[in-house]
Amino acid sequence: MKSKCPKCKGIGSVVVDYKECDACGGTGYEDDLFDVGSHFKGVNSKAKAKFDLGSDQDIPCEICNGKGQVEVFEECPNCNGTGEINVCRDCGKVLPGELDLCDECKDKRKVEKMKHDEFEARQRAARVVYVLDSLCQMRDIDKDKLYKGKITRIERYGAFVSLNNNVWGLMRGDVSDYKVGDDIVVFITAIKSREGKIDFAPAFVEEYKLKRLTKSISRTLISKLEEKKGKIVRIAGEVQQIQQTSGPTIFIINDESGTTEIAAFDKAGERSYPEIELGDAVQVIGEVNEHGGKTQIESSSMTKLGEENTRKLHKLIDDALNKRAEPQHVDFLVKSDVLNRLKPKMREAAQRIRRAILDGRTILLRHHNDADGICSGVAMEKAIVPLIEKENPSNDAQYYYFKRSPSKAPFYELEDVVKDLSFALEDQERHGQKLPLIVLLDNGSTEEDIVALMQAKIYDIEVVVIDHHSPGDLLTKDERDGEIFGATVAVDEYVDCHVNPYLVGGDSQLTAGALATEVAHIINPNVKELIKHLPAVAALGDRAENGEVYQYLELASQKGFTKEHLAKIAECVDFEAYFLRFMNGRGIMDTILAVDNLDKHEKMIDALYNEYQKRIDIQLKAALPNIKRTQLSNGIYLNLIDVEKYAHKFTFPAPGKTCGFVHDHVIKELGEDKPIVTLGHGPDFGVFRATDAVNEEYGFNVNDIVATMINRVPSAGIDGGGHECAGSIKYIEGLGEEVLYKVVEEIQSLSKK
Repeated sequence: MKSKCPKCKGIGSVVVDYKECDACGGTGYEDDLFDVGSHFKGVNSKAKAKFDLGSDQDIPCEICNGKGQVEVFEECPNCNGTGEINVCRDCGKVLPGELDLCDECKDKRKVEKMKHDEFEARQRAARVVYVLDSLCQMRDIDKDKLYKGKITRIERYGAFVSLNNNVWGLMRGDVSDYKVGDDIVVFITAIKSREGKIDFAPAFVEEYKLKRLTKSISRTLISKLEEKKGKIVRIAGEVQQIQQTSGPTIFIINDESGTTEIAAFDKAGERSYPEIELGDAVQVIGEVNEHGGKTQIESSSMTKLGEENTRKLHKLIDDALNKRAEPQHVDFLVKSDVLNRLKPKMREAAQRIRRAILDGRTILLRHHNDADGICSGVAMEKAIVPLIEKENPSNDAQYYYFKRSPSKAPFYELEDVVKDLSFALEDQERHGQKLPLIVLLDNGSTEEDIVALMQAKIYDIEVVVIDHHSPGDLLTKDERDGEIFGATVAVDEYVDCHVNPYLVGGDSQLTAGALATEVAHIINPNVKELIKHLPAVAALGDRAENGEVYQYLELASQKGFTKEHLAKIAECVDFEAYFLRFMNGRGIMDTILAVDNLDKHEKMIDALYNEYQKRIDIQLKAALPNIKRTQLSNGIYLNLIDVEKYAHKFTFPAPGKTCGFVHDHVIKELGEDKPIVTLGHGPDFGVFRATDAVNEEYGFNVNDIVATMINRVPSAGIDGGGHECAGSIKYIEGLGEEVLYKVVEEIQSLSKK
């Protein structure tokens, strides 16, 4: 860069010496002798005026200005006479040739450019704007990041900006365009101390994405919260349930180790974190305390995890819960080949139920409303409820996560599934609960169940069936050494796990009560002693006879129960179930079945059994004289009784039970070895009871008769079924006589094997 030569001041020459002035001879003044003529007189006059001299003063020399010496000049060696030199444009240092910058300034500019490029790159990368959670402090912020804050105060020298309650600073300069309450994106210009003195400047970014910055603390497992009371923790888990109370919002969160409550409060009765939904993977930061005797976290922040972290967390939880849900390896209560073949399915059923408990899903348990079904339900209840209470922090967890309901029919009716779905969907909407696991006991295996099961599957509800009713024809089967080890039936398309002795070559003599008790024992081995007598009650209630029954009776005798007393229990269960109808009667049934309130058990049985016998006697006095008896041509003893006309209505025993008691009376007269069929009928229904002899000798099967009638009288709207020797049939009242006539024809057509 060209610049004026500093040595010659841009004139190209410099003074090197001085010499005597030739004009004045070194005197500095002009001569006094001059011509008196007009010419010289005029010159002196001008000189006097120029120098403002008096008439008597000497005149200075105009050449040297009175100095007597003049300067001697030479060419400036610095600029070679040009008056200009080449210098560094930044520091002014003289440079050779045509260079603009010296080496030092070049290096300095490179460093500055690198800093500028780095700043630009940082600015480009800073399109993420961070929002501090309420627990973040000074140590959690970074000078290279952008933050979203709020203007909380304005002064003449600047505005105060708060990033949260713990971190705030001053934005200096002209803030006339801002007002208190404005949101603003800022960057940090200076951190003057870690005690909180920060300077901000506005970051003028138009497009950015917000990212929550949470306090940097290590993750705590829910199972370790008890050790962290009074401390701030961070947990990560899945939202199982959301409950809105009149005060805080309660989130039930589970991770791979357990479940806990999160209390979040904005305003009384107002939903906190409305963006959080059921099933979301979240991170929660808050203080651990105790509420109602249970450990709870008071939330300071709750955020959804990103897609990748969500996937990792779900896999971590899924693997851990599958491992925890895996049941212990326990022996069956009795020795049984059928149970051994069913063991994989029974363990699967137990695992699914245990997993549902860990997932925070409600166990919705449906069972037939008779002694066998109720024993099934109570056994499962005693195993499941303690696990629910252990896994869930709420004091009323069993009421949220477990429901047991009886079914009048020995199959899952539309009436049942409509109620179950209605309550499940309502609980999901009102209380944020997950859809339930449906467990069907002593029903669920037959074609009559399919329509209801299909409806449950529309909502992707998991279904487990534990039943001993005949499921109909086997679709596929696996035989080993002549014995069936695995098979599928029609309902398996709509059932996730199906436990049924027919699928492994067994039959209905292994009752649902026995199967459910064994599964309950697998689910929770701690309840073994409490429930081990229930299979014997179920077997006597269902008139089952096989090798397993005798072993279950022996188990019950170890608890002091005789066969006669167990039979009384079964009969009292049936009696009380009639009046409970659709209620589960938890406390009453616990007393009758001797699983609770043991001090009241004997009194309850005595009171109920006396009334039970009384009502049966009254019913039989009306029914027995009106039995139509005949021995068919094939040798079968057929007994018909119109239970609509010749039995008391709307009281115990109901038509089905009345038919059973009539059948028992006939057996006492004729003997158990006789082929006896009793049919109690009404205007639009029929109830079958048959001896094992008629089944073994003639192949009598209620399900086969119902299927035949559907084809023979298609306009009668027939359905029904049950066990081989006990079941029911329904039909249109106007075609009742035709249906009964053809039923009798069908029984008469049976021949000995």
